[in-house]
Order: sequence, then C-alpha cells, then structure tokens
Amino acid sequence: MKKIVLIILLLVNSSTGFSQIKLGDKLPSLLLKNQNEVDTKINQNNGKYTLIDFWASWCAPCRVGNKKLVKLQKDFGASKINVIGISVDTDKSKWINAIKKDNINFTQVIDPNGFKAKTAILFGVGALPAQYLFDPNGVLIAINPTEKEIINFLSKK
Repeated sequence: MKKIVLIILLLVNSSTGFSQIKLGDKLPSLLLKNQNEVDTKINQNNGKYTLIDFWASWCAPCRVGNKKLVKLQKDFGASKINVIGISVDTDKSKWINAIKKDNINFTQVIDPNGFKAKTAILFGVGALPAQYLFDPNGVLIAINPTEKEIINFLSKK
C-alpha cells in the first residue's frame, strides 16, 4: 500500500511540470499581474538582492512581516534590494486593501489560486509567510531567512 501511495505522489508531482526551487537555483522568470492589473515580469536582479515574499491578506504573521519589509526597503533602498510580494489571496479586493493598509510601496503581484498557484508550487510554498532571497546574480542563497540574516547579506560590501 505504501508503494502505491508513493507512486501516486510521484506521478502527481511530476505531472505539474514544476520542480521546487532549491538553494543555488536561478530566479525563475515569472509573469504575474500587479494590483493595477498590469503584467509584471519578475526575473531581473539588476545587480541587487531580490527577496520574494509569499503572503496573503488573511495571514497575521504576513501582515506583521509587511511592516518589516517596508522598513527594510526604506532602510536599504531600492538600489540595494528588490522586494517582491507575491500574494496567494483568492480575493483580490482583500489583497488590494491589505496593500493600502500596510503602506506597501514595493512590487506586489498576485497568483490568485492559493497554495495551488503555479508560483507557490514552483517555489514549494507550504506555509505563509515564505521568503526566498536571491543574490545580485539571481542565485537563491536563502529560504526563509531571518530579518537579521537578510540585513547581514545586505550589509556586505
């Protein structure tokens, strides 16, 4: 019975066409809509760190994290780090209201299929918030880094 379940899981995982991102992988090319319904391409580092932050309006720890990310972006500036929020909200209006309420000024996009969203599957998101830090060359260097770890990377010369 265990072998049958394992085979089924392998077939389901391979049929999605995605493999979960891991340390050392390059930032994948993503095309998602922002809060203004504009297609936003995510795949360029432009020589700076990129932090991909998966979140949702209903996630209390995510909302607390938003405030920290707004401060981080302000402290280090857009020339040092590119913060990109990817919402897995299924209700776009709640997502847009959360952006306004949290005063988020960094890039925001949505993949509105919850944990079944293609980007969530690609990154292997199983819980929120989930963060992925890419170095200036676009290489994944940390999964769910602490705030201190992010600051340490950004403070390197």
